[in-house]
Amino acid sequence: MFIATGGYSGYLPKAPGTWGSLVGVLLWALGLHRLPPTAYAGMLAGILLIGTAAAGAAEKIVDRGDPGLVVIDEILGQLLALALVPWHPLAALAGFALFRFFDILKPFPVSWFDQRIHGGLGIMLDDVAAGLYALLLLQGGIWLLKG
Repeated sequence: MFIATGGYSGYLPKAPGTWGSLVGVLLWALGLHRLPPTAYAGMLAGILLIGTAAAGAAEKIVDRGDPGLVVIDEILGQLLALALVPWHPLAALAGFALFRFFDILKPFPVSWFDQRIHGGLGIMLDDVAAGLYALLLLQGGIWLLKG
């Protein structure tokens, strides 16, 4: 439950997904942004594997599908959104806002994963898709600002 709830941040009141996303931003800001790209990708893959198992187990423990207190998926999605982003408070804020936007709005295929894939993998994959949307927009914005 410690992993599934993002260090118990999923138990915080109101909007546990937002708290989980903030944990992701905090982890990124406190040092994960310094990882080389291959190590960062490996870390994301590790969170996906461990998070899938933890989220699936948490579903069984609380006897509810995709329980709100499970936020390891938001942590992963947020870290994915911030991949390859240079450390800057505005970049972190933009990545946070974009990820939350896509996680809440759930455009296709985020909604497809959310509705069709169940268990731990389903919990994780919709946030991976939302994180990819946020990553693409954030990287596009950075590219436009540099060019």
